[in-house]
Amino acid sequence: MKIEKRFLTSLNRCYSANHIVVDGQTRILVATEGEGQCLAWTGPDYQSFHTVWEGPGGTMSIVPIEGSNGEFLAVQKFFKMFQWEEAKVVHVRPLGTGGYEVTDVLHLPYIHRFDLLTVHGRHYFIGCTLATTKDARDDWSNPGKIWVGEYRGPGPLELTVLKDGMAKNHGYSRLTRNGSLSSLVTCEQGAFEVTPPQEPQGPWVVRQFMDWPISDISAVDIDGDGELEYATIEPFHGSYFRIYKKINGTYVKVYEHPEVSEFYHVVVGTTLAGKPVFIGGCRRDKQQLFYVHAVSTAPLRLQTETIDEGVGPSNIHVMHEANRDIIVSANREIAEAALYIVT
Repeated sequence: MKIEKRFLTSLNRCYSANHIVVDGQTRILVATEGEGQCLAWTGPDYQSFHTVWEGPGGTMSIVPIEGSNGEFLAVQKFFKMFQWEEAKVVHVRPLGTGGYEVTDVLHLPYIHRFDLLTVHGRHYFIGCTLATTKDARDDWSNPGKIWVGEYRGPGPLELTVLKDGMAKNHGYSRLTRNGSLSSLVTCEQGAFEVTPPQEPQGPWVVRQFMDWPISDISAVDIDGDGELEYATIEPFHGSYFRIYKKINGTYVKVYEHPEVSEFYHVVVGTTLAGKPVFIGGCRRDKQQLFYVHAVSTAPLRLQTETIDEGVGPSNIHVMHEANRDIIVSANREIAEAALYIVT
């Protein structure tokens, strides 16, 4: 496997990454969690870029709307370490004449992660608030919640609380299992799988499957045995990157990254060059971006490969293209957006 890095731009507090497709052409999106821009790269081999918005910034999440021509939702105004009362979700539509139309659809203080799960053409919104109110950075006395609703377009979005009492409600990833979509949500109480309605007016289903403090989580079948393994960051903004395998009905730790350092922040289950991997990243000490893969399955033996060091990634997004994969990395600690091209 060969990995080549390409610098995209300098961007203070570079945090979010994703991509959209407009008129059949891919646009890579990167945005700051500080006050500032969202930028897009397009054209042959992503050499050209333009501005999606100049501000306000505070972008925690970017989520494309399935079935649209490049429309997406994004968080804005999630600023500072505890003053997030103005946080909101906006609808963004690329215009045929250039530029983007940005419309507020939801004001929800402390919204951090969210997603749209599309089931039979219906877009189900799931939003996770890190807390409900905070008086100081370390005030966690008012836990966060999971909010849900059906997204019907760029008008106001109505939500209800699906689950509350979720302290340090930080982690989210989308899970596809046997063609069905669900969400993995993590907090101090553990890990939960949230399944959207499978028919109109149907129920949301919440299932807890881990019961210890977890900051972030993702899943992939890393050893090809047909069962998912789960990679976690523990605890909140934690010091440990771990992988668990279910053995005899119990989740057993089968891997721990050798560097114990605060502020692991990236955990993504995906494939690189057709091989299942977990991609991880840390924002302190060596500030590595790395991946973990199986070098043997019986017995299971996992190995770490360093992609980059001294970059401190906040989030990554993986794109699968013909003959290559692309890791879009928001290397926050060095104010950099970069591509890692895998062949």
